[in-house]
Amino acid sequence: MLIRPIEAGDIDALQAIAVETGPGFTSLPNSRDFLIDKIAHARESFELVPDPSATSPGAALYFFVLEDDSQPADSDERLAGCCAIEARVGLEAPFYHYRIGQLAHSSSHLELHRTLDTLFLCSDHTGSAEVCSLYLREGWRGEAQRLMRNGTLLSRARWLFMAGFRERFPARVLAEMRGRFDDDGKSPFWEALGQKFLPIEFQRADHLTGMGEKGFIGEMMPRHPICTSFLPPAARECIGQVHTRTRPALAMLNRDGLRFEGYIDIFDGGPTVEAYIDDVRSIRDSHTARVVIETELEHDERPGWLAATTGAALDFRAGWVGRGPQAGEIALTPEEAQRLNVEEGDTLRLLAT
Repeated sequence: MLIRPIEAGDIDALQAIAVETGPGFTSLPNSRDFLIDKIAHARESFELVPDPSATSPGAALYFFVLEDDSQPADSDERLAGCCAIEARVGLEAPFYHYRIGQLAHSSSHLELHRTLDTLFLCSDHTGSAEVCSLYLREGWRGEAQRLMRNGTLLSRARWLFMAGFRERFPARVLAEMRGRFDDDGKSPFWEALGQKFLPIEFQRADHLTGMGEKGFIGEMMPRHPICTSFLPPAARECIGQVHTRTRPALAMLNRDGLRFEGYIDIFDGGPTVEAYIDDVRSIRDSHTARVVIETELEHDERPGWLAATTGAALDFRAGWVGRGPQAGEIALTPEEAQRLNVEEGDTLRLLAT
């Protein structure tokens, strides 16, 4: 299994993934033209050489795919999943959330005090980085061990990229988690709140947002605080809760130090988790080592180290290797070196899992 930057030839497989993801997966709408533009934007971002005099990174997109090299090269089944990093959100279109807050009221005459939970439309995360678009296809989940290995590779390879190209990213990073849906595929949160101000189906609103058409949010959604006590119980129970399929991804982000700070998605109520980039465990604990290729090494069926290349961003590769570094060197089998496209003397960034 290998993580690499997306390529133009991946369009058919990416569209198949977009169909599979289902409702609430905003960043991958099922639109071939949009996905083609997304791939082109990602390729331009990987090729870009950052200006060292710039005060902050631009709105770049780094989109990766998980490749299963046991599958035929021309098969849509070769791509097992995807993940991405938005270098800075909210620069080209507002990046909205609901901020959970409280309103306190009191009457000394009646000797009453009341605190109400509220939701307030905001764009507090403008300029932050976002890890997004993580999806592992059904055929590569399987047993718990396989799910953990493939999911961990998808999630943490992004941190190794950010650690290796730190100058491309700002101080903070966030991740939006898909919210809860009922058995009919509907969002109780949207049905009770969003649809009251924007009378269209959730899938339509979600698709428009995924396509980058977000102006209607500022035009139609309320600018005043919303008291959550006015919402039905099913909608209130969705606030800050994740979709069943999203729980493993949230658990991995939590282990890396991302925490819920009271911001939720305005459509499905799913939580947003966040952290300072330099405090993310997989970034803080990663380190580099020099490659040594040894033909006599035995292949490890249960490797415990993630390795990522440190050369040009467009040539980025990440995958599992069988052993950790010793004295500043990392020993690879010829097969591992070929998969990562590295040679003797090259440098890898490593992370123990």
